Amino acid sequence: MDKRASVTVRFNDGRTRVVEVGSALMDVVKDAHTVSGLTPLAARLDNTIRSLHATVESDALVEPIDLSSEDGERVYWRSLTVVMARAVRQLRPEADLRVEHSLNHGIYCELVDREGAVLSVTDRDVRSIASAMRELIEADEPFTPLETTASEAARLLRQHGHADKADLIASGLKPSAKVRLFQYGGDVDCYYGDLVPSTGYLKQFSLRYYLPGMILLYPRRYDPHHLPKFEEQRKLSRVFYRSSVLGRTMGVTDIRSLNRAIEEGRICDLVALNEAVHERDIARIADEIAANRDQIGLVLIAGPSSSGKTTFAQRLSLHLRLNGIAPHPISMDDYFVERSQTPKDESGQPDFESIYAIDLDLFNEQLSRLMTGDEVSLPTFNFQTGEREYRGRKLRLTENSLLVVEGIHGLNDELTSAIPRERKYRIYVSALTQLNVDVNTRIQTTDTRLIRRIVRDSVSRGHSASRTLELWDAVRRGEQRNIFPYQEQADVMFDSALAYELAVLRPLIEPLLKAIPREDRGYAQAERLLSFIQLVRPMTDTSSIPPTSILREFVGGSCFAV
Repeated sequence: MDKRASVTVRFNDGRTRVVEVGSALMDVVKDAHTVSGLTPLAARLDNTIRSLHATVESDALVEPIDLSSEDGERVYWRSLTVVMARAVRQLRPEADLRVEHSLNHGIYCELVDREGAVLSVTDRDVRSIASAMRELIEADEPFTPLETTASEAARLLRQHGHADKADLIASGLKPSAKVRLFQYGGDVDCYYGDLVPSTGYLKQFSLRYYLPGMILLYPRRYDPHHLPKFEEQRKLSRVFYRSSVLGRTMGVTDIRSLNRAIEEGRICDLVALNEAVHERDIARIADEIAANRDQIGLVLIAGPSSSGKTTFAQRLSLHLRLNGIAPHPISMDDYFVERSQTPKDESGQPDFESIYAIDLDLFNEQLSRLMTGDEVSLPTFNFQTGEREYRGRKLRLTENSLLVVEGIHGLNDELTSAIPRERKYRIYVSALTQLNVDVNTRIQTTDTRLIRRIVRDSVSRGHSASRTLELWDAVRRGEQRNIFPYQEQADVMFDSALAYELAVLRPLIEPLLKAIPREDRGYAQAERLLSFIQLVRPMTDTSSIPPTSILREFVGGSCFAV
């Protein structure tokens, strides 16, 4: 082979291969070994995620991406929604597919008119859409990437009837910025991420009617060979419905409408409305606890990383005090078992997020004694020595006292097995809702929490974005095991998301993401987050955000000890 026309590809198992310049990743990854044995859907090309249609132009590290990874799962569902949108256009030309949020182990979607109003859908409509999707998948048409500039992307999008997306890109990016579009079925569109090579890769899916829309089920990385079982999440569904109504009331449902609120000088009003909703919801929770004070002796607060639990707990305590209740926080961390007794994870490392890393017997014994009027000596865990200590801290509850426990296992009844169910009030806190980029493109709520955490780790802890991203996979695994399976057991859910927060977070996170070097493992994540955060018009004057806001926990300026 002519060396001037060849490059060396390295695989993540250490093997190398010499290929021709311009070879498609689709051909290159055929020789890559995957642990899962699944079909590659995309590939990492020197830490950037690319379609398998992309070509190798220089020496590179190539890693196949399949459904056993979060990146692969994201490529799969994104591609499925593109096929679904085309099926909808074929059957209902007057409608758009609005891709909403995760629900019932799938993605909830609706049909909307050109003004954004929800259109009626029947079970027969959903079956017809599913049938049309299967025909499109059987046709095995390619998703062909098109790398271009923002100015040319805007022109092409307008030409193909996507004026809203064109305006968003034109207003949010420099004309020379790189944008990746995809050609599919005679259309050119932008999806802010990569797609599978062709529709034929998407054979596993199910579409289920769910008033007023539908649920798209697809294989998940934890069991990539099977579709997940549909399990109705009624409490979560109610939160999403209320948020949808609220978003329309405030006139902010996607990035474009948020940008418009900033441009028109309505952002302070939006901040005030958002914060008023949070204050109302927290007050209602406190009032419900107070109304049932004769039964409730223990409040448990749980939620995933960067959901705003700490600020929520502080604000709830204020409202409980207004109701004549004295909250007494108990730190679950002080009940860790001795470090030598900490359970191990699957890799043999200490699993501090396991429920069995907590001394459940001691925890339940002390809770029971406190709730029956006894005085107890509270432990303090010494994280330097890895041992539990007693430093003279004692607690006895008075008649108006209430125990409050915050931690990841709060919704798991095994944590408080000695306490009768009717004596507990369980609260799930998370950023449950988020703006869409546009009608077809959702922003995952996980991404909102990740952006919050990157900013907080930088502002409060001096950590780089690279470090936060390095730890994020382990955080997510812990959430999947210890938090999400129990969320429907909560008595109430609090949505900590704020419609305006991305505008505040953008100027803080953008330089942190851009500082990640290309050779860093987190570069692909940074590139993906930047693809939509750069479209948000920044909110530089944050003086209208109150010091009690949950957002202050992440950007600084909180009046609480967070």
